[in-house]
Amino acid sequence: MTSQVFVFYFAKSVELTGVKQEEVTAVPTPISSRDLWNLLVQRHPRLSILQGQVVLAVRQQYVDIGDQVVTLGDGDEVAVVPPLSGG
Repeated sequence: MTSQVFVFYFAKSVELTGVKQEEVTAVPTPISSRDLWNLLVQRHPRLSILQGQVVLAVRQQYVDIGDQVVTLGDGDEVAVVPPLSGG
């Protein structure tokens, strides 16, 4: 099964992707948070520099990147939240 989701990028991830949001279609579901992250890195390879620092938010709930499985529905929102820089 696949879903169409909306991905929102924040802080450094906006610089790296060049977009603040995008629609991503045919996302397999359920999917591990690691596989979801890898799917986004495939779309935007420059995101890889955030590996190990970023968390995802799925339907406004933080999800560490790892083996945790998330089930996505059409229209769900996924946010890429890098560490916030001071200043």
